[in-house]
Amino acid sequence: MASPAIPGLFFCFAACVLLVFACVSSPTWEKISFLNVRFAEGNVLRFGVFGFTGSGTHVGYRFPAELLGFEDTRLSSGVIHNLTYVLILHPIAAGLAGLSVLFGLCGAAYSRVGTIFMSLSAALATLVTLVVWVVDMVLWGIARNRINDHGPAGTRATYGNANWLVLGAFVALLLGFCAGAVGSCGRYRRTPAKV
Repeated sequence: MASPAIPGLFFCFAACVLLVFACVSSPTWEKISFLNVRFAEGNVLRFGVFGFTGSGTHVGYRFPAELLGFEDTRLSSGVIHNLTYVLILHPIAAGLAGLSVLFGLCGAAYSRVGTIFMSLSAALATLVTLVVWVVDMVLWGIARNRINDHGPAGTRATYGNANWLVLGAFVALLLGFCAGAVGSCGRYRRTPAKV
């Protein structure tokens, strides 16, 4: 008989993988980014959790006016700079999702306590992922609009695929929490008492 923790474990694992992919976005892995800025000459500048194309990997950064081709007081404001620091919540959410996977593995080994802890850690990961997705949409939405409205001619900014990875992780964690909560009430194998 399959453990009642398996569906929640599956969703939590999927969310963990999606969040890890979002965390290794540009400049670490150029295929994944939150914002893509395509210039008239064909160059693409990609922004990720820990930097942008050609930058070092670090927490918090400023939008480079010399690479964007224009200076914008709103993009260089302290609020936008501070929002890039909040992107550190991506690896924190990935860690919490990974913790829920570990608890889910305990639950899959026929331990109700593991399933309960999986559900609780998935709930916390869901909240953190929701917060970080809202921050993503605000930060990258402002940047996209400012670059499209005030950037050099032929420059076009679009959302990257990492935004949708984080949204998918949020949905998977929400489903993992619900499945874990239901699975906590499921039937677990009891070991017979020794005489």
